[in-house]
Amino acid sequence: MNYKEMADELTSVLGLSVPPISISFCSDVPETVPAFQSTYPEPMDDGRTGAVSAGCVFWVKSLKRTFVTTAPDHGNCSVGSLTHGFISLEEAGSRADVAAICEANWVRPEIFPEIPVVKSPPAAIVYGPLSDCESDPDVIFIRLIGKQVMQLHSSVPSLRFEGKPQCHIIPLAKEHGEISVSLGCMLSRVRTGIPNNEVTCAIPFQKLPEVIDGLKTSCESDDLVAAYAADDIKRFQ
Repeated sequence: MNYKEMADELTSVLGLSVPPISISFCSDVPETVPAFQSTYPEPMDDGRTGAVSAGCVFWVKSLKRTFVTTAPDHGNCSVGSLTHGFISLEEAGSRADVAAICEANWVRPEIFPEIPVVKSPPAAIVYGPLSDCESDPDVIFIRLIGKQVMQLHSSVPSLRFEGKPQCHIIPLAKEHGEISVSLGCMLSRVRTGIPNNEVTCAIPFQKLPEVIDGLKTSCESDDLVAAYAADDIKRFQ
């Protein structure tokens, strides 16, 4: 399958309402991919600013177009900059946004060393629709509702479930090869506007063909069971 066929298959088998996007970590800034265009706001006292309020916003911005981002574009969110390999743990811990979420008891400072991160700092990250890919990406990102998570879990029993911060499912997929669902985090839900009934999932690209094949089998079984249940329930009407 080519990239468009994979995107179409994944969208069809799960009934996705939002198309899958691809995320590629680059050792050089690709010259052929347009840069994300934005006006940076004035920096905060700790120097934070960026193209968007947090890197997770690029998940939404890339639904219909492909673009390349660099570290400064991600700079307003220290947690996302940490998970994506742009800054160190020490640098993240020195910033006001991390202090704010710790003061709110949203996270404990001692968990930060346990947060998965991209190991090698990238020169750039490319975001865009999977259907428009021209080379293999690192991670496929999708948004799911409850039924779709159920179907995915049926085909991937080792599916990992995570909480906050939402963005750490990206390094879990890239660095550890794990398919992970995040229940989301309040930082990301507010900044991205992703609906409260949706969760997010990161899939290592190399595992996508087997995921699609597994979903076809599990969803076919679900359809058979649904037909049986729909017929059986008539006895009680």
